[in-house]
This record gives sequence, structure tokens and C-alpha cells, in this order.
Amino acid sequence: MSDDIVIEARNKAGDNFKQGYNCAESIFLAFRELVAPELDAGLVRMVTGFGGGLGHAGCMCGALNTAEMIIGLFKGRTSNLEDREPGYNAAHEFHDLFSERFGGTCCRVLNPHPFDTPEHLKNCIKITGNTGKLLMEYLVRKELVTSGETK
Repeated sequence: MSDDIVIEARNKAGDNFKQGYNCAESIFLAFRELVAPELDAGLVRMVTGFGGGLGHAGCMCGALNTAEMIIGLFKGRTSNLEDREPGYNAAHEFHDLFSERFGGTCCRVLNPHPFDTPEHLKNCIKITGNTGKLLMEYLVRKELVTSGETK
């Protein structure tokens, strides 16, 4: 596995968060740049509401939600005549990897600090960067991307 692209994914996601993007936006922008540059950068607005576990509701982590969207770019279907199981299987597999890595999938469990406090932001940047790393490791291991290029 190419460590360079994995580290780059972690760093880009973390840097985006440092620049003021939320967790979901940070993952989207990093992976758009690395594996799906054909996507309009303005599509980031579709994931804004995922931050804070769906707009501060504390539900599923926004970084995880967006990671699943990125996986869907590779494993999703474009017609109801296609088999949906490859997409379901990949989503379930990554969900479980995320849960094992971070101890859950729920924003309020992963980050119990009040939103936007220094403690919350410090924890969130770690989760965001490491989600970028985990996602790129997954994409490379599944041979969905190689050295940042889509297959």
C-alpha cells in the first residue's frame, strides 16, 4: 500500500478542518482533490449538514457519512437494474472498520465535548484526519484507487 497517498489523505482532511471546514466538508474536499477531481468543488455544500452528526444532532459522524459517499462513487449503482449489494457490502464493511477504529459511529459518543469548544475541535481534527487515512487505506486495499488515481 502506498503510504504517501494515505498520509496525504490524512493531512489534506486535517488541513481542511484547520481552515474552518467541518468534518464532512474536510473529507469531501480532500477526496475530491485526490480521487475524484471531475466533481465540482461546489458540491461540498451537499455535505455541510453532515457536520456535528447531522447539524449538531450528534448522530452519525459527518466524516463517516461523507466517507461512505466517497465509497459510493466507486461501489454505488447508477440504475435500479444493477445489483445494490456491492455498494451495501462496502458501506457495511467501512462502517465496521470505522466503528472498530474509533469505538463507535455516533458523533456524541466519539466526541463528548460541547460543540466548537477547543476540546471538541481538537478531538474532531484527529477523527477527521484519521478518517481520511482509514478511507484511503480502504480504497487502496480494495484496489479502487492506486496512487490517488481512480480506477
